[in-house]
Order: sequence, then structure tokens, then C-alpha cells
Amino acid sequence: MQETSPTTEQAAAGARPRSNGMIAVASGKGGVGKTWFSITLSHALSLKGRKTLLFDGDLGLANVDIQLGLMPKHDLGSVVSGKMALNQAALPFQDGGFDIIAGHSGSGNLANVSPNRLHTLGEDLILLSSAYQNVVLDLGAGVERTVRNLANHVDTILVVTTDEPTALTDAYAFIKITHMERPNKDIRVVVNMANSTKEGERTYNTILKACQGFLKFSPPLAGVIRRDPKVRDTIRAQAPLLVRFPNTEAALDVNAIADNLVG
Repeated sequence: MQETSPTTEQAAAGARPRSNGMIAVASGKGGVGKTWFSITLSHALSLKGRKTLLFDGDLGLANVDIQLGLMPKHDLGSVVSGKMALNQAALPFQDGGFDIIAGHSGSGNLANVSPNRLHTLGEDLILLSSAYQNVVLDLGAGVERTVRNLANHVDTILVVTTDEPTALTDAYAFIKITHMERPNKDIRVVVNMANSTKEGERTYNTILKACQGFLKFSPPLAGVIRRDPKVRDTIRAQAPLLVRFPNTEAALDVNAIADNLVG
């Protein structure tokens, strides 16, 4: 493939700022462990020496801070309302070694952000990404405008699903719409809560066959995360899995996904 000069690339992108290691975590439906995975992936990346930011982009039902037991002084609501710049809302999460921009928990108001403000937020996030090696966006579930808009700004999208038929159907719907809008987007599949690695691979093959048959597109498997009772324990304790149980099966699986992402 012929390389494009930086000048030509910039012109093709309309002089738009380039993202820096941005990874969106999406799902077709809720309840598949998307936010937990976003947190654990951010932690795994930071443990590999990567300066990482976790951005709670679930504009309707943000809950990263709840899962970690945080009470941030500032959150995304302050940014959207114009009270502060995006970088000022970032706070260090000492237990995980990464930074967090919390959403606005308990309020659905951010889901109604105007398209212009949402576009500006995405551009600001790209600019902020230059200060990090990886930025992980925990997107809202579904395929709404706000979700797709934020997803357009990233390099890689990890679509989380389980073996439940509704989860597979909705994950396929997200992949379909995203691929139609951005055919060159790097979309990968994460199968969560699998009873075994082989069962997770079978679940992936189900969605792969649908993508190949109807979209002529083959999203790769980013990884399989095995069902692990320690995950529920850490969520209840509002503590990171990689702190309490760093060698449990789910922790090893997320670490493997992080390894693949950083090459």
C-alpha cells in the first residue's frame, strides 16, 4: 500500500487534529460488561507503562465513577456546560495509575447534547489525546447519534458482546451501522463472560459469519474474556480487578487484549 505524505493526509482530513491511540469500547446493548471492561483495559494499559486516560462517554447513564467508588469534584457535565476545559476535568485514579474524566452520574441530560457541542467535545478529546499514549472511551450502549459521533473520532472500536442472542443481534447492528458510515474503521470484537475460550470463539464465529455474509466484512477477534466470579466481587467492592485479583482468569484475558492492542 502506498504511503501518503503527512501534508496530503492532513489535507484529506480537512486539517482535522489526529487522534492518538484512542480506543472506543462499544456494545449494542447494556449488561454485557462494557464499562467494567473499559476500566480494566485502562488499568491493564497503564500497568504496561502506557499513560492512559479513561473517558466516560456514556452521556446518558455514566457510571465509571460509581463502579470505582469515586466522588469526583468535576465531571463531563461541567465541560459541556462551559464551566471548564476538558483537560481540567481529568483526575488521577491512584489505584489504577490512569486518569479519568468522569461522566455525569444520575443524569440523562448529557444525552441531549447538541450535534455542534458534541463535535467540539470530540475534537477537544483528540487534542487532549496528545498528552496520553492511550485514551479509552467508554461509550453508551446502542447506536444513537451521540454514540456514533464519539466513535467517529477514535482509531479502534472494540465491540463487546456475550453469547446472549439479543447481545449478538445488537452488537451486529452496531458493527453494521458503523461499518457503513466508516468502512475503513478498525472494528474488533470482544466476547465477554464466556464459559470457556473455545465457547467464546464460537460466539465470535456467529457474529463473524453474519458480518461476512451480509456486510462482506470480517471484524477480527480482539479477545475472549472468561466468566469469572471475581469480577462480580470487585464490582460490588467498587475496586479494580487488577488490584484485588490480578491473576484471575478474567484479569489474564484482559491483559492479553491489552497486549494485542499495543502490539
